[in-house]
This record gives sequence, structure tokens and C-alpha cells, in this order.
Amino acid sequence: MDAHALRRQGWTISAIARHLGRDRKTIRAYLNGERTPGKRREGPDAFVPFLPYCRQRLADDPHSWASTLFDEVTEPGYEGTYSTFTRALRRASAGRGDPVRLA
Repeated sequence: MDAHALRRQGWTISAIARHLGRDRKTIRAYLNGERTPGKRREGPDAFVPFLPYCRQRLADDPHSWASTLFDEVTEPGYEGTYSTFTRALRRASAGRGDPVRLA
């Protein structure tokens, strides 16, 4: 049963939250249409500002190691983890044939 049906039956937000095992603020957001069940909010991609730099580095040296690129972008302010960085790097170079060595 969804939160909207329970609310129509007169349940309080607190009771719905307890019944569904969710936080009251989450239930309130669902009922107000601010959130959609099953979808996570996506934050800004921390990799985007560093994409041109990484593309240029890979164009200059196609055999660059991802760990070297990660070290180079953390100095100017990249705050993501190494695994997040390599996932974004793979996504950015997918289909381009860029050989990125991961280590």
C-alpha cells in the first residue's frame, strides 16, 4: 500500500512513516510531490570541471595511468574518491577508444 492511499484513509504522517519504515520527512516529501519513490536525488558531478583537463592529458599521452590523472586532479580540488573518478573517466572515454590504464 502506498503513502497516498494511507493518507486518504486518514493516517497521520507519523503513522505512515512507522508503517512503511521511512522517515517522516521522506513521507511528507512524497505526499507533497517533492520526491518520487524509488528515485534518488542526483548531486552535481564533481568530475565535470576536470573533464577537459583529463581529455587533454589523454590526447597528449594516451597511455596515461588513471592513478596519475587522479593525483593531478586532486591537487586543484577534485574531492571524489578514486573509484568514482575512474568510473567517470571510463564513462567520459567510452566509445572514444582512449586507452586508460587503471591502477
